[in-house]
Amino acid sequence: MSEEYGSDFISITDEDGKEYELEVLAELEYEGNRYLALVPAGEDDDEEELEVSILKSVEENGEPLLVTIDDDDELEAVYQALMDLIYQDEETLDS
Repeated sequence: MSEEYGSDFISITDEDGKEYELEVLAELEYEGNRYLALVPAGEDDDEEELEVSILKSVEENGEPLLVTIDDDDELEAVYQALMDLIYQDEETLDS
């Protein structure tokens, strides 16, 4: 996958050449790796229906790539850390 970083949006291309526009909800450094929580761009902001993807940023042959997290324990730990980050940000905004 390749990606183009913008402000809060990225465009990625999968192995089949299909392009996706995604909005970055949150970024997290966790145990030396970078992770992104993403939703499809242009989707309604109905929080009940959001399909959030968590991808890991890696470098391959000098190029940044976003990959799926295959390890369930890693995915659960990153998910929890992202939720803590998101709720911490919301509490800061409410104060």
